[in-house]
Amino acid sequence: MTRHLLRDDDLTPAEQAEILDLALELKKDRWSNKALAGPQTVAVIFDKSSTRTRVSFAVGIADLGGSPLIISTANSQLGGKETPSDTARVLERQVAAIVWRTYAQSGLEEMAAGTRVPVVNALSDDFHPCQLLADLLTIREHKGDLKGLTLTFFGDGQSNMAHSYALAGVTAGMHVRIASPADYAPRADVVEAADRRAAETGGSITLLTDPVEAAAGADVVVTDTWVSMGKEEEKLARIRDLGGYKVTPETMTIADSEAIFIHCLPADRGYEVDSEVIDGPQSVVWDEAENRLHAQKALLVWLLDKKDA
Repeated sequence: MTRHLLRDDDLTPAEQAEILDLALELKKDRWSNKALAGPQTVAVIFDKSSTRTRVSFAVGIADLGGSPLIISTANSQLGGKETPSDTARVLERQVAAIVWRTYAQSGLEEMAAGTRVPVVNALSDDFHPCQLLADLLTIREHKGDLKGLTLTFFGDGQSNMAHSYALAGVTAGMHVRIASPADYAPRADVVEAADRRAAETGGSITLLTDPVEAAAGADVVVTDTWVSMGKEEEKLARIRDLGGYKVTPETMTIADSEAIFIHCLPADRGYEVDSEVIDGPQSVVWDEAENRLHAQKALLVWLLDKKDA
């Protein structure tokens, strides 16, 4: 059966841990696995601009012995004359997997439903599961076992990153706090899904409006840009609404003394996070950026193995 990664809870707790274990193995011996030898081609499709996603997938596919085919929707029929399902049926006869960085989650779901090759969500408006695999890998490297750790996300609780932290964090057995204004709380269906998964793993999801309460004793402090791509016109309103949720040196003193700071980047320095934090001794953002490579390689290897099973 073909498996896809469209949202973080597509993986069971055991499967998530298996991929993270594999990522650590591949990081130790970067060229040990040639799952895409041939070379097989992986289509990597971009509706949105990208640095880390583009580089990490292109390099990772090459590391695995494959060939990355970078496609811009501006120069293809996808989203214009052709539906995602029709595009998938064309691509599946020529590529080993499809990676898509897009806007609507519904497009990814349509593409996955219409193809026999794995489809990977490289970012949508609702979720960013590849980033979370890299983040969990980074946290595991610096903090050890994920289960029982407290992670606090500050900012827009309705963002794709907050949704993915809610789902992936509780899947790992973590206690996830989302600190945001009430009007920016995560979607109810995502919270419900996180609660169901937490019941399996012993994790938890908590929504808070008080940033001080949210920071207290946290093992991992997280934020993301307040203004996502396509929402630039909302910047002034978001600065007003989310200003109290900036991660500052004071935030890090309220968190656990050995807390780490992560941010998926790019960072809008001075807005969601102060430069003193992102450049400070508790920041692991550069390890996190590198780990996109290792986590995504592990994901591709895992998905291809499941397809052949």
